[in-house]
Amino acid sequence: MTDKFLLITLLSLMGHHYRFNKSHMATNKNQHFVPRCYLRPFTIDSANVAINLFNIDRLKFIEKVSVKHQCSSDYFYGEDLHLEKALQFTESAYATALRDIFHPGYSLTNSHRDLLRRFWLLQYMRTEAASKRAVEVKEAMWDVIGDKAPNFRLVIREAVQSAMRIFVDEMNAVDDLKICLLRNRTSIPFVTSDDPAVLTNRWHLEDKRAKGKSFGLNSAGSLLLLPLSPKILCMGYDGGVYSFPHNDGWVEVRHDADIQSINQHQFLNCRANIFVRDSTHAQGVHEAFSKAAPLRPSAKHKIHYAVLDRRERGSDRYRVVERDLAGVHEEALIHCQTLHAHPSKWPRQLLWRSKGAVFTNGTGVGYVRQACVESGIYQGFQKMLARQTKKA
Repeated sequence: MTDKFLLITLLSLMGHHYRFNKSHMATNKNQHFVPRCYLRPFTIDSANVAINLFNIDRLKFIEKVSVKHQCSSDYFYGEDLHLEKALQFTESAYATALRDIFHPGYSLTNSHRDLLRRFWLLQYMRTEAASKRAVEVKEAMWDVIGDKAPNFRLVIREAVQSAMRIFVDEMNAVDDLKICLLRNRTSIPFVTSDDPAVLTNRWHLEDKRAKGKSFGLNSAGSLLLLPLSPKILCMGYDGGVYSFPHNDGWVEVRHDADIQSINQHQFLNCRANIFVRDSTHAQGVHEAFSKAAPLRPSAKHKIHYAVLDRRERGSDRYRVVERDLAGVHEEALIHCQTLHAHPSKWPRQLLWRSKGAVFTNGTGVGYVRQACVESGIYQGFQKMLARQTKKA
């Protein structure tokens, strides 16, 4: 897929029509992987000029830093700027939707539900943190494969542009998830970060049947979180597993503990910086991160190695071995397991759906949602109750 074709595809999928010409070869080399239109509600006075941040490496709160240079890099999307231009159109659509959402008396519309799902997915894939995770996985494989697979080595810009191509192919992956907006009625603000689009999964983290398994975009029990402002957060959820009682798309959150449980996901997911609009919350942010820090995984992934052990009756059997033994065998399997943070608590508004269900065929695909089964992507799936009944 060429960059020009990717540009046009992105725009058309987001509902825009675009005519390519040379005038779109912009000169702006400082490109944001968390767009300024997203950060604006978290900037001081929502002016999009300065922002307050807490750096998790130095455990230091820094006031009034320029938002221009936050979450950005020179030519992050490439020097021809085709992809950057496509993203600017999606960001414009998002900014327009926010103005409506922030308006008093607003009721969540289906068109905005669609836009928020797509914007979440785009943001989930486009950040520097996401690209670094992809590079780290490839580098870990490189250590074992060595000279046999030099193409496994990636750089950040190649990784993010690859992610945008995956976005074009996978942008329907979360269309079946339900969307609601959480309105923060407490004095504790929603915070955001340099990796704000969070994918988590309470069902996978808590159900014994999923123990040791990773989850992804198609997994049963998926939860999407994206703070929109210090007072509003977008929540996506698997309606086949959870219930989120709402009124016109809104869920009122009135207890500090619920806001703290939601903010914890930003502390667990961020790469380096937490953003907060009001500096009076500096101490609270520091204390909240300190509580969450022990729950942050020491690594984002784990590589498992298996070598060919024997062949019998037409089948190959592999044996799991330590990393340094995997490289000395002619045939080996490498499996990358994503490691997920397990929050200490969940907001009380997140309820289990009565007779909720997950689907599995007993393979490594794991547990998926009904929409994935109905799409025909996977075969041989059986329905299982999400909540196991306790035996008397």
